[in-house]
Amino acid sequence: MSGNNCTAVTEFIILGLTDDPTLCVILFGMFLCVYAVTLVGNLSIITLIRNSSQLHTPMYLFLSHLAFVDLGYSSSVTPLMLISFLVEKTSIPQGGCMAQFCFVATFGTSECFLLAVMAYDRYVAICNPLLYSTHMSTRVCTLLLFISYLGGCTNFGISTGCLLNLSFCGSNRINHFFCDYSPLLKLSNYQSDLAEILPAASSGLTIIITVLIITFSYVYILSSVLKIRSTEGRSKAFSTCTSHLTAVALFYGTVTFIYMMPKSSYSTDENKVVSLFYTVMIPMLNPLIYSLRNNEVKGALKKLMSRKHLLS
Repeated sequence: MSGNNCTAVTEFIILGLTDDPTLCVILFGMFLCVYAVTLVGNLSIITLIRNSSQLHTPMYLFLSHLAFVDLGYSSSVTPLMLISFLVEKTSIPQGGCMAQFCFVATFGTSECFLLAVMAYDRYVAICNPLLYSTHMSTRVCTLLLFISYLGGCTNFGISTGCLLNLSFCGSNRINHFFCDYSPLLKLSNYQSDLAEILPAASSGLTIIITVLIITFSYVYILSSVLKIRSTEGRSKAFSTCTSHLTAVALFYGTVTFIYMMPKSSYSTDENKVVSLFYTVMIPMLNPLIYSLRNNEVKGALKKLMSRKHLLS
């Protein structure tokens, strides 16, 4: 018991998406299929890039790490959500709740930086093709990956530091399908506005920096492509960017809605739907976007399948 006769919270109850039994069964089947496609799709991308020599380039190195981040992102959230459809009460220890948020924050921020790095890679490939091997050397690629994961760890560190300074007393029911920062903050007895300002500023700064990198990269790409005289050359240059632009539009569209819009302008249900899209649906869509629209990936897959067929 705390000093004000309020029981300290040791576990949280996840309210989930719905309490309708029929809808729970439908949603369980649907999101189980989504998670299965996510696992198969992203693991296939990682395996294919690892085993196909023609895909051992910076572009596909970054894509394999994007697939890894998507796997981590989805696996941090989806299993608990699936459990919530099957049981009457979904409880998670306070430490487990904090750990889940840490993984979501780390992988989500890392994805932002990876998408920016991939935009920079396309900029170098199209605007400075003769210097590509120098500007995107193994050392540079390793540094860019390190910065991406460091950015994710920094953002989670700031948010987690704020969370660990909060006290939870009284209600322990989280009106969400995972342990996100805003619902946890609402349940806490926070005394300082820093607990609200610092994580929002960190997430906002991450979005602004990465969006600026992506925007400037594509402004220069567009300028270079428009200078290409042949229609075929322009089409080929644009084709290397369409998958990435699609992934960027989907991810940043939803993340910006959650973290940059005023809290008074959307409801908890809207928050859940948008969060569901960027934590569960986008990790499934990314491998499809990059494989279905990429001839090199499809070609490498055919080669790998024919090689396995010959060996068998």
